[in-house]
Amino acid sequence: MMPAQRLQGCRSLHINEDNGRFLLLALLIIVYLLCGAAVFSAIERPSELRAHGRWNRTLLNFSDAFNISLQDLSSFLKEYEAAIAAGVRVDALRPRWDFTGAFYFVGTVVSTIGFGMSTPVTVAGKIFLIFYGLLGCAATILFFNLFLERIITLLAVVMKAVRLRRLRTSGLLPPGICQDFAASTLPGWKPSVYHVMLILGLSAIVISCCASAMYTPVEGWAYVDSLYFCFVTFSTIGFGDLVSSQNAAYDYQGLYRLANCLFILAGVCCIYSLFNVISIVIKQVLNWMLGKMSCLCCQRCNKANAFLGRRNAIRPGSRLRRGRFGQTPDSDGPCDSDTEGRRLSGEMISMRDLTGSNKISLAIMQKQLSESANGYPRTVCGSSRQNGFSGGVGALGIMNNRLAETSDSR
Repeated sequence: MMPAQRLQGCRSLHINEDNGRFLLLALLIIVYLLCGAAVFSAIERPSELRAHGRWNRTLLNFSDAFNISLQDLSSFLKEYEAAIAAGVRVDALRPRWDFTGAFYFVGTVVSTIGFGMSTPVTVAGKIFLIFYGLLGCAATILFFNLFLERIITLLAVVMKAVRLRRLRTSGLLPPGICQDFAASTLPGWKPSVYHVMLILGLSAIVISCCASAMYTPVEGWAYVDSLYFCFVTFSTIGFGDLVSSQNAAYDYQGLYRLANCLFILAGVCCIYSLFNVISIVIKQVLNWMLGKMSCLCCQRCNKANAFLGRRNAIRPGSRLRRGRFGQTPDSDGPCDSDTEGRRLSGEMISMRDLTGSNKISLAIMQKQLSESANGYPRTVCGSSRQNGFSGGVGALGIMNNRLAETSDSR
C-alpha cells in the first residue's frame, strides 16, 4: 500500500474531536450507570427483601388478630397512602399549604430540589406549577451562573495576591515594586482548575459539616443521615426521604428555619460551582484518553491530533510544559485571534451565519451570546487556554470568560 493511500485510509477513521469526546463521555456514563446499578443492587436489595418479608408478616398477624380480610386492609392502606400524598401524617407536622409551607415548596421547585413532601393535588395548582416552574427554574439557573462567575472572580483575585506575595518572598519580584508592574508581570495568570476545585470542595465539606451539626440535634437524625441529607439537598437530587424543618414546632423555630434556608442556599451554590469545575477536569481526562486512542499509523496524524487537543483543553500534566509565569511556548501573541470578524456592536450572530461557516464552534457562539448579554465584546487573551479553562457553553463559558478577564479587571 502506498504511503499516501495509507494516510488517506487512516484519516478516514478519524471523527471530529468534539464528536469523539461526546461519544466517549456517553460510553463512560453508560458504564458508570451500570456499575452504580450493580453496587446499589448488591447493597440495598437484601434489605428490601427483608423489609417486604417483615411487612407481609405484619399484615397477616394484624388480619388474624382483628379478623379483617387482607383485601379490606389493602383498601385502607391505599387510602392512607393517598392521605400521605396530601400531607397528612400520624405525627404533628407543619401545615403544608399555609404561606410559610408554600414558600418552602416554591423554594424547592425553583431550585430543582423537589423533595416531593408537598405536591399540588388540584388541577389549577398543577397547571400553575408548569408555568411557574418554567420561569422560576430558568431564573434560578441564571442566579447560579452569576454566583459562579463572582465566586471564580473572588478566588482568582485572592489566589493571585497569594502568588504575588510568594514571588516577592522568593525574591523573583524585588520588594517595593509597584503593584501595576507586578500585575503586568503576570498578564495571563489564572488560578489552576485543580486549586479552584480544591477550594470549592473544602467549602462544600465545611458547609455540610456545619449544617449536619445543626440538623442532628434539632431533627433527631444520626450525623451520617444529616450528611446524606446535605448532599442530596445541595446537589438538588432531593429524594424526599429526609426533609428538614417539617415538624410543627421547634425550639427557636424562627432562627432554625432561617439558618436552614441559608445553609441550603449556600450549599446549593457551592455544589453547583464545584460540579462545573469537576466537569472541566472530566473534559481534560477525556481529551487525554482521546489522545491515547488517536491513530498511531503515522506521525502526521499524531501531530495533528496533539495540536487540536491543545486548542480545546489542556491535558493532564501539561502544566509542566509552561513557563514560570504561565506563558506557553506556542503562544503567538498577547491576544487571541478568534475575536476577529466579530460584530463590535454586540449583536448576536444569525443562525444563517452560524450554519454557513464551518469554523464557528459552540465556544465562539457562547462568547458572542455572552457579549450580547453584557452589551460589549470581550477580549480574551491568548493565555486563557491555560489551566484547563478553555471554551465552553453555559456555566462553563461564564467561568472561562471570567477567568480570562481576571488579570485585566483586577
